Amino acid sequence: MVNSPLKREMEARLFLFAVAAVAAAALRHSAAALAFSPAVDHLLNCGGGAAASAVDDRRVFQSDGSPSATSLFSLRSPSRSIAIADPNPSSSLPEIYRTARVFLSPAVYRFRIDNPVVVLVIRLHFRPFPSSSVDLSSARFHVSAAGFVLLRNFTLPPAGPLVKEFLVKARSDHLTVVLTPADAESTAVINAIEVFSAPKDLLSDLAWSESDKGFKNMGLTDLAMESSHRINVGGGKVTPFNDTLWRTWTADDSRFLQSGPSNSKSTAFSGRLAYREGGASREVAPDHVYDTCRVGNSNMTWAFPLVPGYKYLVRMHFCDIVSLALNQLYFDILINGKIVYEDFDLSEAAGQTLSSPYYIDFIAGVDGRGYLTVGISPDDHGFPANHKGLLNGLEIFKLSNSVGSLDGMVPLHELCENHGYGKAYMFFRSLMCGSTIMVLVFAVFMLGKWLRKERRSSLAWLPVASEEGELGSGISLPSGKTVW
Repeated sequence: MVNSPLKREMEARLFLFAVAAVAAAALRHSAAALAFSPAVDHLLNCGGGAAASAVDDRRVFQSDGSPSATSLFSLRSPSRSIAIADPNPSSSLPEIYRTARVFLSPAVYRFRIDNPVVVLVIRLHFRPFPSSSVDLSSARFHVSAAGFVLLRNFTLPPAGPLVKEFLVKARSDHLTVVLTPADAESTAVINAIEVFSAPKDLLSDLAWSESDKGFKNMGLTDLAMESSHRINVGGGKVTPFNDTLWRTWTADDSRFLQSGPSNSKSTAFSGRLAYREGGASREVAPDHVYDTCRVGNSNMTWAFPLVPGYKYLVRMHFCDIVSLALNQLYFDILINGKIVYEDFDLSEAAGQTLSSPYYIDFIAGVDGRGYLTVGISPDDHGFPANHKGLLNGLEIFKLSNSVGSLDGMVPLHELCENHGYGKAYMFFRSLMCGSTIMVLVFAVFMLGKWLRKERRSSLAWLPVASEEGELGSGISLPSGKTVW
């Protein structure tokens, strides 16, 4: 029989081992969020007089109220902006949502970009709240950046907060984010702005081509993108605190999973993920996405409501955390009911490595109902006991259209011309254009008159040749000019 001191020592060791295991698991997930440090990193607390904490993570947003001469950003607007604060904010509300900056005319945030070829992540934070100085319900505005229309006639949500995330490519040593009131009676408002450089492996120009049965250059980095859905399939919600790029992943639930819930289940993995070169990194998606999945032995289909008229980048995340051996898991990938990748061998794609994160990008539109559906169907080529398919994560991004817009068919130059400010603006603009034309016509008329006068003067007073046939030297001409 174990004596009492030895028993207590064994219990203490077991307790310490359990604590160490829990701590190691927590560190494994949280360390990933600390690993990435963007080269370009602008975080602005709009309307706040001091730095503020971020949303569920450790970052600090600096005030946009007083950019210094050495600051990496600037704010310009032809009229005064208004800084407002929530008079009665909840103690649990992140600080960046307790203040906002309101603009009565177009405003330009200009950010310095050291590397003009990087892909940038832009996040715009919005939250309405009551204010005695400004009625935020009248806010209606456009947002543009890097030559793309990001938002058009945007209005604040009835309740917040709301985060709009975009990806654009930096094209110069600075990025401008422009907020423009839709008309003279409207205002523009913003609570916080993030602009930071994405990891190099987050986005490439390649996507899977069904016709070519391989990856094809789709020129994706030349487009603007808006994040539409980000799902942790088979797992719970992932907050910015546990994500490497401070993203939020929605839990997989019945809102999206349309078929297969009775024949599928969520699975979690407690081992170590095998990240490898050429596969997905922790910046592409965090551990919390790849160590959970939904696995099923029949068709699984997810449906997402989206705006028709656009193409979408569909990114599917995979990690084989259910197989006991390689090359036992085969399945078909379907989009909008059509097979886009047949006999997908996850072991082969992941470099013959189990528990190795991998992702594939597809380009697709929406169906006639305004939905984009994604399906996983087990394939008969798999090991009979492993007749199943799985999915770990899913992201959907709207792609900018032919006029460079993510919100309608109005190109940026027309949006800038037609932002309005009422009839007075249009009259002033027409008057300025007419005045400019009149000045140009008058200038051309005066220039022609002067040239004709000069021509007549030169013909009347040509220099006289000397007897030797050369021009005389030092002859004074009536015009007051001397030819030497």
